[in-house]
Amino acid sequence: MMGRVLDERLIYEILSVVGEIPKGKVASYGQIAALIGREKNARLVGRVLSHSSLYGDYPCHRVVDHAGRTAFGWHEQRALLEEEGVRFKANGHVDMTKHRWDP
Repeated sequence: MMGRVLDERLIYEILSVVGEIPKGKVASYGQIAALIGREKNARLVGRVLSHSSLYGDYPCHRVVDHAGRTAFGWHEQRALLEEEGVRFKANGHVDMTKHRWDP
């Protein structure tokens, strides 16, 4: 499936960065892309994360978009983040000033 488009090394590179995000913190798709040296590939990160369960158990709920929005259609993501102490602003976005991961 994804192996035809992405090699496993790249997939695990993305997932290993996601695995480093501590509880109570979030990272953006673009931030992860930059950390692996692919600054313009935020969508690629999202695509890999949408299939992450094929590769193991990773804290993908800790990845949001640059504005702090959770993944569309993944209603459990907010609850998982709140359980870890992540606060949301009135507009429903993660408070990135307080919870953005700074590796």
